[in-house]
Amino acid sequence: MARTPSKTTEPEPEADAGTPLSALTHPEEMRATFDAEFGKFASMRATARCTPAGLVTVGVMVSSVLLSVAAIIWASRRRP
Repeated sequence: MARTPSKTTEPEPEADAGTPLSALTHPEEMRATFDAEFGKFASMRATARCTPAGLVTVGVMVSSVLLSVAAIIWASRRRP
């Protein structure tokens, strides 16, 4: 009886212990987690995910808002 060769599989993307593999959407995804405790009874946990393209988009949006605010301030200070 002949043995069938085993199929090679690609390595699965790495995930944090709390993140299911189905939640991974981009190979260059960056994640951050922040945990804070305030005394015995209050705690806070925040997580964020972003991609490099998302960071570039945020930078373009912030610069366009700042440019438009500068134009509005310049126009409001002009005397007629």
